[in-house]
Amino acid sequence: MKRWTYTRAMPHFFAAWAVAAAFAFATLPATSQPRPGGTLTWLINPVPSSIVPLTTTAGGNAEIGPKIVEGLLTYDYDLKPKPLLATAWSLSRDGLQYTFELRKGVKWHDGRDFTSADVAFSVLTLKQVHPRGRGTFANVVDVKTPDAHTAIIVLSKPSPFLLTALASTESPIVPKHLYEGTDIASSKYNSAPVGTGPFVFKEWVQGSHIILERNPNYWDKPKPYLDRVVVRFVLDAASRAAALESGTADLANGTGGIPLSDVERFKKLAGIEIDTRISPYLGSHQQIYFNLDTPALQKREVRKAIAQAIDVNAFAKTVWYGYGTPSASPIGKGISRYHDASIQPYPFNPKEAEAALEAAGFKRGAGGTRLKLRVLYNPFQERRAADFVRQSLGRIGIDAAVESYDFATYVNKTYTERAFDITLESLTNLFDPTVGVQRVFWSKNFKVGLPFSNAPHYVNPEVDRLLEAAAVETDEAKRRQLFTEFQQIVHRDIPSIELGANPAITVLAKKVRNYAPTGEHIRGSFADLYLQP
Repeated sequence: MKRWTYTRAMPHFFAAWAVAAAFAFATLPATSQPRPGGTLTWLINPVPSSIVPLTTTAGGNAEIGPKIVEGLLTYDYDLKPKPLLATAWSLSRDGLQYTFELRKGVKWHDGRDFTSADVAFSVLTLKQVHPRGRGTFANVVDVKTPDAHTAIIVLSKPSPFLLTALASTESPIVPKHLYEGTDIASSKYNSAPVGTGPFVFKEWVQGSHIILERNPNYWDKPKPYLDRVVVRFVLDAASRAAALESGTADLANGTGGIPLSDVERFKKLAGIEIDTRISPYLGSHQQIYFNLDTPALQKREVRKAIAQAIDVNAFAKTVWYGYGTPSASPIGKGISRYHDASIQPYPFNPKEAEAALEAAGFKRGAGGTRLKLRVLYNPFQERRAADFVRQSLGRIGIDAAVESYDFATYVNKTYTERAFDITLESLTNLFDPTVGVQRVFWSKNFKVGLPFSNAPHYVNPEVDRLLEAAAVETDEAKRRQLFTEFQQIVHRDIPSIELGANPAITVLAKKVRNYAPTGEHIRGSFADLYLQP
């Protein structure tokens, strides 16, 4: 029986965690009896570096991995926790110990028993090697294992967000007997994983596909219903659209899906469904970051002028085709309990922007250019987004040269070489601001070479104080106020231009049912997915 013990130290966290009713997806009704069997063909782009989301948070790993490896918990669309490898959990009165009762009878795919030793090893490993785990588990000092089916996470300080960080896509539990004593980052099991999940890794043909097969010994029988999942890597958007339209592919999402310009046409196709739900666990969000080490951009008036030159509403209509949800705050509308709706974009005013640049000493020179800036963009944003910024800045005399790179090179250019002046990023808010938002604006998270960290090199002691206080505050009302003050200061400082939640478009064949029943959406397990004739 599931148990969650609320205490005075941590009152009613989930009562306020409501997500908009738009998450309901009535167009995909489930039948009373799932049909077993069949193969799902799933398109993904770009090709991931590995499969398990253990040492990386990249999209492909976070999507494929949870079909094979599992976390302690899963979540509904209100982000309320539900059992997975843990069947019950409680919190001590001082807020410093989480006790998890683990599911019995679970086997790793190689036949070994799953035990609390695997949980302890995984949590302490995530703290060391996972890009966000360093922060998520920063207060973890020990994981006790009094017996094979009990794990106790011991904290030095309260971590009010920790219970929401235990999904398969964020904190996978991996087999201690295969990872212990090895170089975790280079382990062969990152790309040929052994898990406890509904599907077993079969093969990975580089440049072509990954095959996952049904786990006949899965603990949640009769799931999974599919016999096989074939992940195909198709880099060209037109080819993906053709595969989906012809029926040779069944499912695609986000950057692995169709061009936004094709969405309306696909909505009219007889055998296709379009799902526009946004995963509350992922918290889709995109933004523009200034490199505050660039001399010209150290001036707030220059950053404000650039913000006034970019019409974010026009951006949403043209680049996102109206499918996104604009938001001017670093905590977007998807995290409604912390989002400050009073924060609005700086008014679009190119004339005022030009006057501000003049006053700052950037006068038009030869060819009408005031200054030159390098513009990069994460491939998870479209080139069209970077071109929109380039054209917007060109109107006020800024020569914005767009540089295009593959994902790995982009990460190196931005976070190691810091060879950019402006970058269009795609750093999701995730399930809690301490995990998804703090990493960008906390000065102590500026580290050259650390991907998806403090790209602007933003430093504000008061912002640091607010973020650090919110990370350990167990009173929900006080925590909300801390995040409100944080948002207002960042908006005034302008280290970024926040764009909001980018479109979440999933294209699927009508025969595909129940593919995303949890808040992790496509990053869930596919255990419930079945094909309807």
